[in-house]
Amino acid sequence: MATDTRALQPGHPGGIPLGTVTATATTARPRRRLGPGWVPNQHGAWAMLATPLLVGILASHPRWAQLPLTLFWFAGYFAFFAGGLWLTSHRQARYVPPLRAYAVTATVLGLLTLVVRPGLARWAPLFVLPMGVALLASARRRERSIVSGLATSVGSALMTLVAYDAGDGHDWHRAWLLTAVLAAYWAGTVLYVKTMVRERGSEPHYWLSAGYHDLAALVMIPVSPWLVLVFAVLAIRATVVPAFRAAPKLVGLAEIVPAVGVAATALLTVR
Repeated sequence: MATDTRALQPGHPGGIPLGTVTATATTARPRRRLGPGWVPNQHGAWAMLATPLLVGILASHPRWAQLPLTLFWFAGYFAFFAGGLWLTSHRQARYVPPLRAYAVTATVLGLLTLVVRPGLARWAPLFVLPMGVALLASARRRERSIVSGLATSVGSALMTLVAYDAGDGHDWHRAWLLTAVLAAYWAGTVLYVKTMVRERGSEPHYWLSAGYHDLAALVMIPVSPWLVLVFAVLAIRATVVPAFRAAPKLVGLAEIVPAVGVAATALLTVR
């Protein structure tokens, strides 16, 4: 029996409804992705951003000023990330839109934070050196260097003090100790990740990482015996784990667990 092919044509009476074809075609269109520089692709950076902020908030008293501070901190990191890509690429125009958008957003949120808590401006000079070192490294296309990583670690840890101040904290001895503990952890992470990814198989980097973690565990003795235990575990990890291969994304995401462990232990035991 012959088949009337006209009945299968869109819009023909009894055929495929025209709206169905239109909807199907629309659904099949690929979604537009954001261009480069809009979404940070450094998976471990999220824990580095959130940990100092949360430690500073929880160690003090939650206040409304910490809300715009949090938004400013994340917008500032997005601007820093886009700015680093812009410098590394020798100022290519494609990185200007995200840099401009995030820089404007961070500026507005920063001003809003200062309206609520003007005194927080006193912490700004502390960030000049670590940010300057990291951005200079990007301009020289050395953004993955150990020096750049250490500068970023210190800059991140300093947010503990700002968040603590925004929460009307008064025990500055404890605040500085918490900051130092987080800086020590993240600096060790920079060295450890090097042995897992870019410098995998390099004996100098391996021994630098293992030796640093051993020293960090010893430094924690006058701070907290529980932190000594945590950093001893990190030292064992730095010694053993580099023998095994892991995807860079997994290495970055895996830092969430020890970051939470260090932060929680520091909050509970540092006095």
